[in-house]
Amino acid sequence: MRELSELLEIARSAVGIGDRLMTTAERGEVHEKGDRDFVTDLDVRVQKEIRAYLEGATPDIDFLGEEEGGGTLDESAEYVWVLDPIDGTSNFAHGLPLCACQLALVHRGEPVLGVIAAPFLGKRYHAAKGLGAFCDGEPIRVRDNTDLKRAIFSLGDFGIGSASAAKNELRFGILRSLADNVERVRMFGSAALDLAFVAEGRTDGCIVLGNKPWDTAPGVVLVREAGGTVIDRTGAAHTFGSAETVAGGAELVGLPDFRERTGLG
Repeated sequence: MRELSELLEIARSAVGIGDRLMTTAERGEVHEKGDRDFVTDLDVRVQKEIRAYLEGATPDIDFLGEEEGGGTLDESAEYVWVLDPIDGTSNFAHGLPLCACQLALVHRGEPVLGVIAAPFLGKRYHAAKGLGAFCDGEPIRVRDNTDLKRAIFSLGDFGIGSASAAKNELRFGILRSLADNVERVRMFGSAALDLAFVAEGRTDGCIVLGNKPWDTAPGVVLVREAGGTVIDRTGAAHTFGSAETVAGGAELVGLPDFRERTGLG
């Protein structure tokens, strides 16, 4: 297997394809995948072009994408590229700038590198295990804050699809707790940016529920390499199988009453 630094450069080039297409290509038609769940023609095109590039550059590494699937992701898989061609498709389809192309490399269930491009914000993030986290080439760190009352948290999208009302009861509870205990609550509509903003120190933490590996794997690497902590709702270390993603500064997330005051437990 190649060095992680070499694979990181391949990943950055791959995400560059998505970055370019998101700003220069036609969006195309918007198609409904499920209840309030949409995909554009460009989502599919970005995935196809990035997948083709990765298959040429790393034919020995499997591939899994949000659109049109691909390989499998479990602890037995040696290496798998995991792609979300456009994270925040609803934002993108409505012309909102909070969307991103993101790619991770997962090794036996653990994300080891991640790249996120937010073309309409002019931002590119990358990180690899043991190599640090960067935005536009500059090192980034999570905020050094232990006071929830001075923290800005973002909350992931509300649930859609079957039984969405029941799913959202948990979100409403978390939202109420956050409203009572943190400085401000934000909802960006992109898990990639939820995590990137934590890593960059723009926000103090984020809580994303109902996520898939392609939603969070790149950002998990970014936050960890920026000195942060990523856990699930129970407080256990985050894995590719986690149903929730909770990220923030290590000391903030490690507060004895953190889960109680944020509505997680």
